[in-house]
Amino acid sequence: MNPDPTDQTEVVTFLSDPATYGIDAPVEMITTHSAHVFLAGDMAYKIKRAVKYNYLDFSTLDARREVIARELALNAPAAPAIYDRVVKITRDGAGRLALDGKGTPVEYALRMHRFRREDELTSIADAGKLTNDLADRLGRVVAGLHAAAEIRPSDGAALIGDIIEELREALAPMDSILGRDRLAVYFGRTDRTFRDLASLLLQRSGEGRVRRCHSDLHLKNLVMIEGQPVPFDALEFDERLGTCDMVYDFAFLVMDLLHRGLSGQANALQNSYLRQTRDYAGLATLPLFLSIRAAIRSMVAVQTMSGAVDDDIVREARNYLGQAIDFLDPSPPMLVAVGGLSGSGKTTIAVRLAPKLAPSPGAVHLRSDLERKAMFGVEPLVRLPEDAYRSEINRDLYARLLDEAEQVLLAGHSVIVDATFLAAADREAVGRLAARLGVPFHGVWLTSDPETLERRISARTSDASDADATVLRAQLERGTGPVSWTEIDTSGTLEQVTDRVAAALFTD
Repeated sequence: MNPDPTDQTEVVTFLSDPATYGIDAPVEMITTHSAHVFLAGDMAYKIKRAVKYNYLDFSTLDARREVIARELALNAPAAPAIYDRVVKITRDGAGRLALDGKGTPVEYALRMHRFRREDELTSIADAGKLTNDLADRLGRVVAGLHAAAEIRPSDGAALIGDIIEELREALAPMDSILGRDRLAVYFGRTDRTFRDLASLLLQRSGEGRVRRCHSDLHLKNLVMIEGQPVPFDALEFDERLGTCDMVYDFAFLVMDLLHRGLSGQANALQNSYLRQTRDYAGLATLPLFLSIRAAIRSMVAVQTMSGAVDDDIVREARNYLGQAIDFLDPSPPMLVAVGGLSGSGKTTIAVRLAPKLAPSPGAVHLRSDLERKAMFGVEPLVRLPEDAYRSEINRDLYARLLDEAEQVLLAGHSVIVDATFLAAADREAVGRLAARLGVPFHGVWLTSDPETLERRISARTSDASDADATVLRAQLERGTGPVSWTEIDTSGTLEQVTDRVAAALFTD
């Protein structure tokens, strides 16, 4: 009689035994809805549970072998320091089990190198150590992951439409927990937004924006290795679910940060990602994608309750649904220009101001220093030669900033343009852009005394700006002419200055 392919009791016992690995320490087993993971010494061994759900079927050995191999193929390129190889669990003629033995395979395990739990980004976030700098690095990593992802010919609108319908079906029986009226509001907004975006979603498919993505990209599936965030545990069991618009993939991570109250980091992540992808048109899809991701988390939270109602889980599920609704609350964009001499604090203020502007996760921050470096194809900290600041280069730079600002605004998102704006013509041009697009415009002019400006410039380290004291003196000598924007004195604490600027923007 052939053994039952769904009975994994003996294999679990074998993989739970320290002697299997030749170690003395206990083996820790972690069980998820679809896998058992055995932590043994410096290594981890993962087998798929012999389960069958409506969205996956691991009930046969062949299915588990194929999905384990697929998991390795998907994750190893991005996380070679974690993923090692597929290992057979074999049974010999005497009935003994072995790792990679010469007997008959009875199970397949994914062998991985372990990492410290405190290096998981969830742990780093819980410890209050997920900084804007780390969020910036994370955005670059995700952009690189997407650039390398396989383009798929799938219809982006159909993919999202299917997800919405599956959500509708899954959330309907949860109305007693989540609230029938709130679900009606959610799907009313979702359906309306989806109809408005359907043609754009289809267009993005033709532009190569739909790819075989990670598809489970949240903080729990990211870990720090040698100072860099590394994604792992990509969705492996369903190619349709694994295929999506890149912004939908990215939105899961943004939503996770926002749910944790890390709005500044979410904004830094957004801006870092966009600097790499230049996918400003994709911002139009972000509110819908954030909303769907939050609604899915609401659904999953309810599904984790087994039997008795857990008040904490109910509260979490309702919070997620509340976020899902709020993401689809129409928020008109605005254009903000932050100008001033070098050292006036433009970038510092813009970074703190951006998360405060709707819609989530805040304004796109276009910084002239970074855009100039991008024009010359160099990294932000590479110092440019003096001729990179010629007048014709400056004209091209401001034209580039306005073009990108227009793309962002047309996608329905606010934008902050951070540049010196020393020339009256450049200040006038950014105001005309807002008028042409019919969006509110706020020009903010930051000031400080020359000694303070020079001191700030001298104190800079690891900054994209090439301005030094000589540049500042030339700016002071040249002058700016009359400036009609709101003038803000940057003396005082950073919090005080930020509050002054915010008050100027939000008090009309």
